[in-house]
Amino acid sequence: MATNHVRRSATPAVPVAPLPAADVLVVEDDHGFAQILRRRLGEEGFGVRVVGDGEAALELLARARFDAVVLDLLLPGMDGFEVCRRLRQDRCWVPVIMVTALGGIDDRMHGFALGADDYLVKPFVLQELVARIHAVLRRQQGSTEAFLTAGDLHLDLMSRRAFRGDVALDLAPREFDLLELLVRHADIVVTRQTILIALWGRDATVSENVVDQYVARLRKKVDRPFDRSDLATVYGVGWRLRIAEAR
Repeated sequence: MATNHVRRSATPAVPVAPLPAADVLVVEDDHGFAQILRRRLGEEGFGVRVVGDGEAALELLARARFDAVVLDLLLPGMDGFEVCRRLRQDRCWVPVIMVTALGGIDDRMHGFALGADDYLVKPFVLQELVARIHAVLRRQQGSTEAFLTAGDLHLDLMSRRAFRGDVALDLAPREFDLLELLVRHADIVVTRQTILIALWGRDATVSENVVDQYVARLRKKVDRPFDRSDLATVYGVGWRLRIAEAR
């Protein structure tokens, strides 16, 4: 099997304990590679659907249930980053594994900041992708994505309410979205550009200064009333929500 997307394994594949049958959506515009993935994942017992662009992926995900998405980033038209951003914006928490030739740390951080569950750089061993799909499915079992917690910050995603300890925080909708992004990536630096894209979209004309203003507003509600400074500035990069327990 010859393809420049797949690396041959030098060691025997490690068996993965089976999970109940799961449906996987593969979003890949390279037809040959997509068929390789379809065949290999099918051999593992997955139900597999393949689409070749981001718009088709979003349309299918809006009307059909999948247990995981294998998402290429360099797609025609809407790229994989934007596909993932729109899924999370629409409160769709299907596990997303990004597969791409973009292996830079900034690309990885951006993918995770937008809500990806895993990130695999081409070329890769197909058995590694299979193992990672099993891993995200195991993490997903029993998870309803109803609540997020970082230290004593608690977010109820269904009612869109936020709390510091047992004190309710009065947040505007976009302030809640910003806090959710930071909580999801607690103790990880989130860049200004990542926040801008995640909250307003890649094509937004919003100034980066608006991000600074929302961070300042969030500090006034989440940190200052509690004599905290958990939302830390990483100068020249962005911000990091430090995990700290109640004092």
